[in-house]
Amino acid sequence: MSSTDRETQMTGNMISVETSGASGQMGAYMATPDGEGAPGLVIIQEVFGVNDFIRTTVEAYATKGFVTAAPDIFWRLEPGVQLNPNKEEEFNRGIELMGQFDQPTGIDDIQVTITTLRNHPACNGKVGVLGFCLGGRLAYMAALGTDADVAVSYYGVGIETMLDQAGNIKIPTLLHIAEDDGFVPPEAQAAIKDGLTADNFDVHIYPGVDHGFARFTGMHYDEAAANLANERSLALLNSAL
Repeated sequence: MSSTDRETQMTGNMISVETSGASGQMGAYMATPDGEGAPGLVIIQEVFGVNDFIRTTVEAYATKGFVTAAPDIFWRLEPGVQLNPNKEEEFNRGIELMGQFDQPTGIDDIQVTITTLRNHPACNGKVGVLGFCLGGRLAYMAALGTDADVAVSYYGVGIETMLDQAGNIKIPTLLHIAEDDGFVPPEAQAAIKDGLTADNFDVHIYPGVDHGFARFTGMHYDEAAANLANERSLALLNSAL
């Protein structure tokens, strides 16, 4: 991992992470706390790229004591995506990119980011993952397919289709689900709740809120639900890392 020049509109650093792919390097947005011996945390983007919300989230977790990075997981499709979900054209572009995105390769890139953080001089060697929407799904997949130490999923889509693999997840895994989420309908919510009953799973359904309730830049933002979910996330991350 190498640091590049600090971006003028950001307080974190853009970094490049070597991947196993033949196509080069993946960018990531990173922020570090003061001192050493901090846990690592990979923030996994929504379909809108490493945008203002994701960068602010990276910086917020750095202030809470985590070596934090958000990999640019769409880099093979279009490096540097930063979309505003409140604009129809950009929202639709995010959905288009999600349809083109190869999720298993994305998990490989998340693993590379985890390893990069483990080897960072400020990191204590433990690394968690936390993702939103598509990133929430990938956080669950990372619990299955990477060596992450803990996973947190915010309104992950399609998790109900992977419940048969839940027994292979041994790390603490926290899921935040919006009760009124059209992408995760009631039957999917019930299946997730009923299917993830082992002691390492913690599933919370937030009444009266919609998909994206924790995105403070979005139309569905709910401050009370977001604060509660974020408190639960931080408590688990602190205990596991």
